[in-house]
Amino acid sequence: MDNLAKHLQNPILLLVRVLTGYMFLLHGTAKFFEFPVSMTEGHGAIPLFSLFGAGGVLEIAGGILLVLGLFTRPVAFLLAGQMAVAYFFIHGGNVLLPMTNNGEAAALYSLIFLLLFVLGGGCCSLDAVLGRNKKD
Repeated sequence: MDNLAKHLQNPILLLVRVLTGYMFLLHGTAKFFEFPVSMTEGHGAIPLFSLFGAGGVLEIAGGILLVLGLFTRPVAFLLAGQMAVAYFFIHGGNVLLPMTNNGEAAALYSLIFLLLFVLGGGCCSLDAVLGRNKKD
């Protein structure tokens, strides 16, 4: 069973890392380019030099780096913090009931990024190719 779990870990980690990075990247493109949807409901892009603009930069850059698997651990740690701040300070409300404050996505992203911080990019990442994975 241990051998099977080890063989399944790499493709599942790859899938989680790439899809999470891609979906996170789309949050940034929605803020700046209104693609695939508008975050401002037709009022134009979010200003670059604002709190949400800084978040958009982190989402685009962090999403790309996660998809590539480059600097996975430090990027994931930074993004986990960003999503924790988003959950507790932007969504606020009752933190024990995320459905009531629309913070489910922020909470889940934060947990996935913490998982990627612990596990790293896996064997199918640029970190592995460049020899940056110390624990993998």
